[in-house]
Amino acid sequence: MLFYWFLKYVAIGPLATVVFRPQAEGVENVPRTGAAILASNHLSAADWVFMPMQLRRRVTFLAKAEYFTGTGVKGFLQRAFFSGAGQVPIDRSSASAAEDAIRTGIRILRAGKLLGIYPEGTRSPDGRLFRGKIGVARMALETGVPVVPVAMVYEKRDLPLIGRHLPKVTVTFGRPLDFSRYEGLAGDRFVERSITDEIMYEVMTMSGQEYVDVYGAQVKKSMDAGVSASEAVSRLQPPASEAADRAPEALAG
Repeated sequence: MLFYWFLKYVAIGPLATVVFRPQAEGVENVPRTGAAILASNHLSAADWVFMPMQLRRRVTFLAKAEYFTGTGVKGFLQRAFFSGAGQVPIDRSSASAAEDAIRTGIRILRAGKLLGIYPEGTRSPDGRLFRGKIGVARMALETGVPVVPVAMVYEKRDLPLIGRHLPKVTVTFGRPLDFSRYEGLAGDRFVERSITDEIMYEVMTMSGQEYVDVYGAQVKKSMDAGVSASEAVSRLQPPASEAADRAPEALAG
């Protein structure tokens, strides 16, 4: 616990503030006490640094178990770092990985904590916003906690005399989304999909990203096989008529 605050206020936080000058909007939308889900887009490996920096409360993230299984001195230091930084290990290779992640997230929320989550399940392969996975909806339904949509925005910033580009980082926290109207419907995949799409719509609106109605992990898999992101999206995207029914914009009204 102490290591988390050391990283935030002594080791990483001050340096990141001076170099990147991150800005925050809507911090007042994050509950000062009690559990909540912070559902964010995922553009950079540094998202988990910049988002918690803007809040006084600790944020706990679910992280891949590989960060915690190293051996030797390096493995020990890596485990200590990620544990101290508020990361909780999740084994993504097991058959029950998705369910285990959901149960872990529910446990964190029932302890009254803030849970940071990336509904896309992976970093965006090309800067667009991809389809969210319904685990975030399941957690919200089973715990009854609000979901705060979060938008990470990175804009290029020129550094005079240096000739380098560093991103200008803005973190926007949207108004909490209340899904109590769906109480008792956890496990209903239609309801969970509707909730997830509503969350992604809010993130899309705040971030200004183009929405793509396919999973980012599927696109990355195609890219590993030598296919470009655009071509992968074209192959995976549903027909226009079906996409219109499923897109987050359809839930705006």
